Parts: sequence; C-alpha cells; structure tokens
Amino acid sequence: MKSQPHSRSVELLERAEKVIPGGVNSPVRAFRGVGESPRFIRQAQGAQVEDVDGNRYLDYLGSWGPMILGHAHPEVVQAIQEASQRGTSYGAPTENEVLLAEKICSLFPSIEKVRLVNSGTEATMSVLRLARAYTGRSLVVKFDGGYHGHSDSLLVKAGSGVATLGLPDSPGVPGHLVEGTVSVPFNDLPRLEKVFEKYPDQIAAVILEPIPGNMGVVLPGEGFLRGVLKLGEEHGALVVFDEVISGFRIGLGGAQQRFSVDAPLTCLGKIVGGGLPIGAYGGRREIMEMMAPEGPVYQAGTLSGNPIAVAAGLKTLEILERDRPFDLLERRALELAQGLEDAAQHHSFPFRVQRCGSMFTPFFNPEAVTDFVSAKRSNIERFNLFFRQMLGRGIYLAPSQFEANFVSAAHTEDDIQRTLQTADQAFREMA
Repeated sequence: MKSQPHSRSVELLERAEKVIPGGVNSPVRAFRGVGESPRFIRQAQGAQVEDVDGNRYLDYLGSWGPMILGHAHPEVVQAIQEASQRGTSYGAPTENEVLLAEKICSLFPSIEKVRLVNSGTEATMSVLRLARAYTGRSLVVKFDGGYHGHSDSLLVKAGSGVATLGLPDSPGVPGHLVEGTVSVPFNDLPRLEKVFEKYPDQIAAVILEPIPGNMGVVLPGEGFLRGVLKLGEEHGALVVFDEVISGFRIGLGGAQQRFSVDAPLTCLGKIVGGGLPIGAYGGRREIMEMMAPEGPVYQAGTLSGNPIAVAAGLKTLEILERDRPFDLLERRALELAQGLEDAAQHHSFPFRVQRCGSMFTPFFNPEAVTDFVSAKRSNIERFNLFFRQMLGRGIYLAPSQFEANFVSAAHTEDDIQRTLQTADQAFREMA
C-alpha cells in the first residue's frame, strides 16, 4: 500500500528552510540526492517509524545505525526515564560512566582505557590529535570514500553525504589542514605501502572504517586489515579503527572481533549511546595515558559522559550481551539480501547487495564494490528511483546509494517478507 500524501511534511520543510540551512540539521536528511522530499518523523516503535502525516514505514535506516534493538526499546526507555529523573547533566563524573567504560573495555580487548565524548566526529578529531602527540608526527592517512565525521582534516575524498550531494572537498577547510591528510584507495595495500615510502617517519596515523559504511557497505579484502596494521607497526604509525558504525553492530567486539585483529586505537559511537548523542575513543593504555589530566594532550567537553546518554548506552550494551541477537540479525539480513538480489535478477536489473552482519547496501552495480571508485560506478539514478518506489510503498531505506542500511532485532520474519514483496513490486514498476 502506498503512503498517503505528506502535506504536513512539506509544510514543515517550507517553514524549516526559512530558519535552518536547507531545512535540515544534517545534509542527507534533505533527500535531495534521491529526488524526494524528507518525511518529518513524529514517533517510532520497534522496526517502524511514523511521519507527521500518519504514514508508517518499515525502517531500515535505524537512525543511521544505533537502533540495533529497534526504536523505543522498553528497557532502554526506562533507563533513560530513570536517569532523567535524577538530573539531565552534572558536569561531574558519575558511577555509570565508570560502568560504561568498564563494559567497553571488557568487550573490546584492544581498548584498555577509553574517553567518552559527544559524537563520532569528536571522537575521530580527538583521537588524531592524540596520535600526532604520541608519535610526534603530523601526517594522517585515510581511505577514499571513508567518512570520519566533519572535522576539517578528514573531509578529504569523504563518502557519506559529501558523496551523496556531489560536493567537492568542503569549502572553508584551510589548505594547510588538507595538506596534512593523504587519501588512498580502500583495499589497496600496495598504494598504502608507497605512501609510507614517500613520507618516511612523517605519518602519525592511518584511520579507516574496517567495514566501510559511508560509501555503501564495502568488505575488506582477505588480509587487508592485517596488512594495514602490519604496515602501521613497521613504520611507527598508529592505526585507528573507526568503528562508530561497526562497533557492537557486527558483534559485541565489532569488526575487530569478527576479523580477529586488534587496533592500537578505536573510535566508537551510535550503538554505544543507545540512540542518544555519544562518542568514544580508546586504545592501548600507554597511548591513552597521554590524555589530560593524566598527560599533556588536551580534550574536554561539558556534556561528555552525559548521564542520560550513558544510561541508554549502558542498558543497550547490557541487553546485547544478555540476548546476543547477532546470529538472528545475520540470518535475517542474509535472507533479505538474497531475496533482493533474486527479485532484481527476475526483472533483469544489474544489482547486488553487499552485506556484513546486519549492515547492507543495495548497489545497482553488476560488479563487486571494493572501493570508492567502484561504488561510484553504480547507477545512481536507478537507485534513486528504487528508493522512491520503496518509500512510496512504506519501506524506509537510507536515502543514498552511498550509505548503509541496518536490520534490527525488532525486524520480524514477516517484515523481511513484506520488504521482499515490496521490492518485487518496485522492480516491476521500474522495468
């Protein structure tokens, strides 16, 4: 069944555009890249969201990843309510901060000490300052299409909304900061090795999403992650795994657990806050001990370790550790991916779904997507049409070819079958 007219959403967008740049507080939400108008959401429950016009959608966006348990999980909501009744912010340490830090360290063996911050962007920005201080070097290496937040030095060949909107590296970023970042193709160890040879004893850090989700889901090739870690160790550079998306999503220990590797430094976000704003970075003890007040590297935040966000994150991790839904998530996501590919093949569309755990991206691309260049070979217009067909029939996907979608523990077998039936209708309409 197609959704009803969204006149209230249109009215709110018109009002918002008068007081908010583009009418939204994060660019991809504008839906401009997919040729649609954004739906203004008023509530969500389980695997569904509802817009201000009363249209309900089966949600695979999951607030861009953190809602692994589904929306408004009753235990998480209760934890938020109880925390808020004790006060919303103290600017002082709390017991729950200690409990959350202990939980993170117990689930990520590579993290011996961790610092809580307010966002993934703040985590990546801070961890690179730490890496520069620890190594006494200045250069940072990232990978094309990798998005690590919007701090100046990392908006070089970024994926996510930058790619969706077709923007160049952002204006307003000083040239000397861009010069401090080198970007190389993902899954290309020889190119990374050449960068180390070109800049001997100058590279402080290599930062990467071990499972990129911001050029669409891309899998690391066999031995790639181990190769990056080995090159970093050989050349005295710190490797930073940006697990803001994959952390606790792929498994309790994130991508590092899945691929049996340990990174010197790790960034976390999204699930670690249970849907509330939070970020974290951590790693080896001797590195983290350089952070003030224990060491000389300064980073601070009034709302860091906010008691409500910490309560939501702690409860979410406790539920994941108790219920361990990862096998179920894997099966449901696999069923969805295979069903989508079968439906597309039936209607003769070049199409593939790339997936890792419960993260997935439908690519209108006959070839395997292994890096940003191959991701950009996808048929963007066809994806945009598919997105609109699905949205109009009540299936809410990420509004970009270059983003990940997510299956949550709230998605049922009936939800998967409904999605596949809807996709078959969408492909038929597109053919």
